[in-house]
Amino acid sequence: MDSPYIRIEDTGEAIPLRDEVTTIGRGLRVDVRLDDPSVSRFHAEIVRRGPYFYLADLGLSRNGTQVNGRPIARRVLEDGDVLTFGSARCRIMGLPSEEATAEVEQRRSTAPELTKRELDVLISLCRPALTDDAFITPATAKEIATDMTVTEAAVKQHLLRLYGKFRVPEGTNRRARLANLVIHLGLVRPLADYGSGQVQHAHGAAQQPPLDGVQRPAE
Repeated sequence: MDSPYIRIEDTGEAIPLRDEVTTIGRGLRVDVRLDDPSVSRFHAEIVRRGPYFYLADLGLSRNGTQVNGRPIARRVLEDGDVLTFGSARCRIMGLPSEEATAEVEQRRSTAPELTKRELDVLISLCRPALTDDAFITPATAKEIATDMTVTEAAVKQHLLRLYGKFRVPEGTNRRARLANLVIHLGLVRPLADYGSGQVQHAHGAAQQPPLDGVQRPAE
């Protein structure tokens, strides 16, 4: 098979990835159907953005998603990665290889694993980014709390944990330093390279597109 595909380990079935979003789960209307009780009906999705493929756990499952044995919320995939949904195993094949430059290797070794909530905080933090890696100012804790419909205190706790994970020292402009770092590492990317613009919110109000390119289900 010439195009990228996902192979179900139990059956050996190979399913080509769609051009934009490939849905995975136990339900009847997903693209990759896994007949396993540990898999949710709508468990995860693989999203293509330019040359990259992201695996996103949708947060609707009890058993989570893993890549090469490590729990993930969202992760850029590489050819040959083993994907586990509940207890069902698949393998991603046929992805274009990225040249292993020093910068790429640094990104792989530096970026910590993030929970879905931590990733949501980072996306909201970096939302003021427009078309470049530099932006005027990141979102405040209050703005993130409003964006995520959580308390400001909860956001501050998440930010403290993220400062620790990314080793951002105390000092001025700590939020800005964290935001610039995660964009530099490629964990949150503006969509300008692939064509941006506003998208329609589920309730009808226009909003900026999510910076990681992943459309999340309504809470």
